[in-house]
Amino acid sequence: MIEVPASFREMPRWWSEGTAWLDALPMLADAQCERWSLRPDGSPRHGSNAMVLPVRRGQQRLGLRLTPPGDELASTIAALRFWSGRGTVELVAADADHGALLLEWLDADRSLASLPPAEAFPIIGRTIRRLAVPAPAGVRSTGEEAIEEADSWPRRWSDLGEPLSAPLLDSALGCARALAEPATPDLAVDADLHFEQVLAGFREPWLVVDPVLLRGDIGYDLGRILWSRLDELGNDAAVRHWLDILVEAAELDRDRARRWVVTRATSYLFWGLERGLTEDPARCLRLLHLFADRPT
Repeated sequence: MIEVPASFREMPRWWSEGTAWLDALPMLADAQCERWSLRPDGSPRHGSNAMVLPVRRGQQRLGLRLTPPGDELASTIAALRFWSGRGTVELVAADADHGALLLEWLDADRSLASLPPAEAFPIIGRTIRRLAVPAPAGVRSTGEEAIEEADSWPRRWSDLGEPLSAPLLDSALGCARALAEPATPDLAVDADLHFEQVLAGFREPWLVVDPVLLRGDIGYDLGRILWSRLDELGNDAAVRHWLDILVEAAELDRDRARRWVVTRATSYLFWGLERGLTEDPARCLRLLHLFADRPT
């Protein structure tokens, strides 16, 4: 039986969802290993929502990823099958009924978060561009995401006690609405791309895990990339410089990239405040002040 890491139990999602799934996780992992003829081969790792157990099948090293019921596992499976190892981890097997994926083995101790910004930013920018292949039919667009989020902001802004100025909210709304029609509507986008989601590989130097497939503007998640390391990036001029590095590496339009930073930072600001977070909302607010259109 594996032991669930204490740090996984401390993740914010369990504050509201309870720990029933966590408590059953050792038995769930053991049962899945039996189904797939796997044997555990090290201590489990985790993100905020899933646990990955190092395993072997024969001599082959793999990762057994387990997620709670109700997670969007079918979407993850579809995304991994779509990219099929092009810049992403390879999917070896999937068992959606039991919340399990069997994945190519990566170095879970080395993500792009471990590299200094001067190395990590160009790599993640090139990764954004590499994933930008023609998207499959029927995938939700980045424009739909932006408008749906923006429509909820005035109510949430009021409910949260007006955590940013009205002119700044209006500017953010303008940015989101300007993105309703993607500039590249047929390109695939990973909507959950940040430094901790890019791990060192063996087949390739760096590979994306847990992709979320959208279509449209590939600069969709630039805000998350910036706020996740904002404290390391220096003064305001330096932060603008790092956005320029991403824009160049990913071959993006700079003004459209700026609007995506504002849009995603506003969404996460409200999401974080609604869940009692303190550090990331402050970072998002800084990005809004840096990149939102200046009210006249």
